[in-house]
Amino acid sequence: MNVKKCIFALLHDIQMTLPSGNYTKEELSWFRSIFDQYYESIRHFAYYKTGDVDLSDDIVQETFLKLWDMRGKVNNDTVKSLLYTIAGNIIKNHYKHLKVVYSFQVAVKGDLTSNLSSADESIRMDQLNKQLQEVLASLPDGQREVFLMNRIDGLTYEEIAARLGLSVKAIEKRMSEALAAIRQKFGYKI
Repeated sequence: MNVKKCIFALLHDIQMTLPSGNYTKEELSWFRSIFDQYYESIRHFAYYKTGDVDLSDDIVQETFLKLWDMRGKVNNDTVKSLLYTIAGNIIKNHYKHLKVVYSFQVAVKGDLTSNLSSADESIRMDQLNKQLQEVLASLPDGQREVFLMNRIDGLTYEEIAARLGLSVKAIEKRMSEALAAIRQKFGYKI
C-alpha cells in the first residue's frame, strides 16, 4: 500500500511530517517504530547538549528526516548510534554556524553589549539571556550537561552521578568549572 504523506503525532502534539512520496507500509511501520522508540532519548540528548528546548526539538526533527532519507541503507542493529551521531553532528554544525554569525555581527556592528547601559530592562534581559546561551554553548559538553541537569532539572549531584555513571566528585568538579566559567563571563554568582 502506498501513502502520499504520513504524519506522526507525538507527545505534546509534536508532529513529524515526512516529505511527500510513495512509501510502502513496511517503510512507514519501520520508521514509526524507530521514531517511537528513540524520539525522547534523542530529544533529551539534544536538550542537554544545547540547553534550548525549541532548538532540541528542531534537531530531533532534522535527525529523523535524515534517517528517513537514509532508510534503505540503515542497519537496524546500529540505528541508535546512528541517530546519536546524526544529532551530534547537527548540533556541532549549528554551533559552528552561530560562531560565524556572531563573528560577522561583531565585525560589522561592533560590540553592542557595551552600548546598552541606557536600554530598557526588557532589552537588557534579552541580551543577558543571549549571553548566557552563548556561555552555555561554549562550555564543554560534560560541564554543560551537569549544569543543566542541576540548575534546570533540579537534580542533585548524586542523582546526576547515577544517571551519567560518574562519581559525585566528578560531578562536583564539572559543576565548579561550569560556574567558574559563567562567573568569569558575568562577574557575579549564578
